[in-house]
Amino acid sequence: MAESGDNSKKALIAALNGALADHMALYMKTKNFHWHVAGGRFRDLHLLFDEQAAQIIALVDDIGERVRKNDEYALTSIGSVGKATNIADQDDVTVTADDMVRELRDDNKKLLERLKEVKQTSDEAGDYATNGVVDDWIDQTEERVWFLTQTLK
Repeated sequence: MAESGDNSKKALIAALNGALADHMALYMKTKNFHWHVAGGRFRDLHLLFDEQAAQIIALVDDIGERVRKNDEYALTSIGSVGKATNIADQDDVTVTADDMVRELRDDNKKLLERLKEVKQTSDEAGDYATNGVVDDWIDQTEERVWFLTQTLK
């Protein structure tokens, strides 16, 4: 029984640290696009990307503290984020506005999958606090996907 509990806690910590890495990487990418967007929709997208970046970064501390409240260690560096994230870097500053929106939508969908993993593993580990707060994180991510999807229409 203890081994199963240990495994479920390890899975939860891996999922939480993955979500932490994805949030940090997605924050940086969203700010990158905020700084580099150009074209006829500059103002609208510049503001949208900034709003979304603020929402994403606001969760970083909460996620890191959920790891610590489980008496484990959160990510420690840009290198650890890079190893744990599912969000690919985008260093091309000439990406079109539509491609920026599309890429952020797809990355938020990846984050959504990671957060669903947090939901499942927190349930399996009996971490009711994480299981409760992750619903809000999922809702925020779904809203960003919705906004980005509608922007592409």
